[in-house]
Amino acid sequence: MALRVGVIGGGQLARMMVPAAVELGLDIRVLAEGPGMSAAIAATAEGDYHDAETVLAFARDVDVVTFDHEHVPQDVLAALVDAGVAVRPGPEPLAVAQDKITMRRRLSDLGLPVPDWAAVHDADELRAFLAEHGGRAVVKTPRGGYDGKGVRVVTDPADVEDWFTAVAEVGGDQALLVEELVAFTRELAQSVARRPSGEIVAWPLVETTQRDGVCAEVIAPAPSSAGRIADLAEAIAVRVAEELGVTGVLAVELFQTDDERILINELAMRPHNTGHWSIDGSTTSQFEQHLRAVLDLPLGATGATAPVAVMVNVLGGPADGDLAGRYPAALAAFPEAKYHFYGKAPRPGRKIGHVTVTGDDVDDVVYRARAAAAHFDD
Repeated sequence: MALRVGVIGGGQLARMMVPAAVELGLDIRVLAEGPGMSAAIAATAEGDYHDAETVLAFARDVDVVTFDHEHVPQDVLAALVDAGVAVRPGPEPLAVAQDKITMRRRLSDLGLPVPDWAAVHDADELRAFLAEHGGRAVVKTPRGGYDGKGVRVVTDPADVEDWFTAVAEVGGDQALLVEELVAFTRELAQSVARRPSGEIVAWPLVETTQRDGVCAEVIAPAPSSAGRIADLAEAIAVRVAEELGVTGVLAVELFQTDDERILINELAMRPHNTGHWSIDGSTTSQFEQHLRAVLDLPLGATGATAPVAVMVNVLGGPADGDLAGRYPAALAAFPEAKYHFYGKAPRPGRKIGHVTVTGDDVDDVVYRARAAAAHFDD
């Protein structure tokens, strides 16, 4: 009988696990939030992942449960563990990924490099932090933010007055996360995979470009990073995976600062946008690797299949018509490009797909990847 993997969440990450599961002969099942999700092709159930009974019923017939996102509540994760379900990554590492203040506190306790930060409960605490950090800082909502949502650059507590009001309404020890505004020269990302028995592998370090808080481009490997920078980034990601007990893929988003430091920005305990290049540019994609890891199977090689791989996201999509109408021109103009679309309707700012091109010269590959993606992005 085939090994059975259950994925909670029906987004594009679950969708991109499907080809890898088919190639490995796995039985992949998806609990989608509703009809029409990206991973509808593998959705065997629909329901609310906040409801323990729904999730337990879905998990009853699989060998391991993993995730398309980190938002499954801790009480639901605990119910799965209590029922004897293999949950990977488990509740403890996911708790770190689910709350940015918890993440910062845990990483700081481990002595890992992070921006200067504080948990602020009111305007006075934020004002004091701003005074100590040049009058500007980044404020984040601790939970639920992604792709630039829940993040604001502030110069005055009034800039997040609405967030403080929401915090006060919740009550308890709720707070916002404030961080120094890091002077960085570029953003990097390091992906690793870890299986429960402890084996860890790392992909090449990549350089990322953000647009309006959303990942727009990825270059693998990151230019001018061989040696100290790449070694340090890998060491940081491996330590995070080991210390937090992560199983599956872990992506560590990083800042490279003006003074050549490497600081941790965010963690994602699942396949991540910055690793999509690996589908076409690595011996083992992050999606195949994630499935191997959560099933505790030997991990695949992570070397690049070409000197350069560039991934460009298609953000928004066509203003008029549909994607299919753009295929003939794009595929004819750039037959070497690999096109991946997520079954999503075009909408301004929305990630609806990505394009990957590989080659020998960074500038040439960047140009071709951007030009191929531009066929779909008005």
